[in-house]
Amino acid sequence: MTRLAAEHITVRRGGRAIVSDVSFEAAGGGFVALVGANGAGKSTLLSVLAGLIKPDAGAATLDGTLIARMGRRELARRRAYLPQNPRAEWPIAVERLVALGLTPHLPVFGGLPGGLEPRLTEALAACDLAEQRQQAATTLSGGELGRAMLARALIGDPQVLIVDEPTAGLDPRHTLDSMQRLRALADRGKLVVAALHDVTLAARYSTHLMALKEGRLETFGPTAQALTPDLLRRIFDVEARITGAAGATLVDYVAPDAGASTGRSA
Repeated sequence: MTRLAAEHITVRRGGRAIVSDVSFEAAGGGFVALVGANGAGKSTLLSVLAGLIKPDAGAATLDGTLIARMGRRELARRRAYLPQNPRAEWPIAVERLVALGLTPHLPVFGGLPGGLEPRLTEALAACDLAEQRQQAATTLSGGELGRAMLARALIGDPQVLIVDEPTAGLDPRHTLDSMQRLRALADRGKLVVAALHDVTLAARYSTHLMALKEGRLETFGPTAQALTPDLLRRIFDVEARITGAAGATLVDYVAPDAGASTGRSA
């Protein structure tokens, strides 16, 4: 079973610890929702776990191997990373953008082997992009591009999927579809680690919750036990109510000075 571990990870920028002494271990079959206020260090921690930056102290390992020492091709085969606010710089067709996710699996020379064509078609259909297959990626809306980048991350069938705000810019239908797809990957034995701002989505779809506050790990554990009004008070400075059963959880919260009569969904 795939295991991703952080051991006392610290990242400093400008003399300040953006991530401070974070340790945890997650295994295949888990969907870890990473939550925290803006500036809590979520994106920085994900970048370390994805092998994009080296921590100033500590280490991240994948099945016991230091991620920082893994070859780029091997790492790309085993984990996929979807950044926050992805961009398309070249007007290539959507199908070619998605097919880039197969690069670590392709021979050094030549195009896309015929045997991989069905996988490409399936990935496009799964992310509702069949009609945009030949469209230039630079002409996609923000939500469409987000779905295309998710398809690119999924097409290589990675063991670990690390995603930073995967629902940003998506409409409600595609938000739910993306979350269901991430949970389905976990249910098939993959490990998914996703930074989320929507705590209700985290409550409904994740198996584990990880919370950061000012770069430090505030909690990590099964979502049903870790997600509490007290936790939300500590990391977001809000009063919260958590209602509903698993799969239909609703998180309502109000700012301390907003009064008890108004609220909005997280």
